[in-house]
Amino acid sequence: MIEVIQLMEELSKDFTLIKEYIMSVKQSKSTMLNETWMDGQEVMLLLKISKRTLQSMRDNGTLPFSRINGKFYYKAEDIQIMLESNYSSSKKIDHGNE
Repeated sequence: MIEVIQLMEELSKDFTLIKEYIMSVKQSKSTMLNETWMDGQEVMLLLKISKRTLQSMRDNGTLPFSRINGKFYYKAEDIQIMLESNYSSSKKIDHGNE
C-alpha cells in the first residue's frame, strides 16, 4: 500500500513538471508571436485577404503598420489584437423568412 502511495506522489510531481513545461512553451510562443514583424504578403496569406483589403485596413486605421522604403510591415501582436477586438462569441444565424 505504501508503494502505491509513493507511486501516486511521484506521478503527481511528474504531472506538475509536465504542466510547468507546457506553460513555459506556451508563454515563449506567445512572446515570440508578439515580437514578430510580418510583411504585407505574409499578412495577406495569414488573413486570406487581398492587397486592396489590406490597404483599406491601413487607410482606416484598423491595422497599424510601419513603412520602410515603400514596403509595409505589421506586428503579429497588432494582428492578434485586431482579431481579438473584433471577436464575437455569439453565433448569429440568418434563418431567412422564418
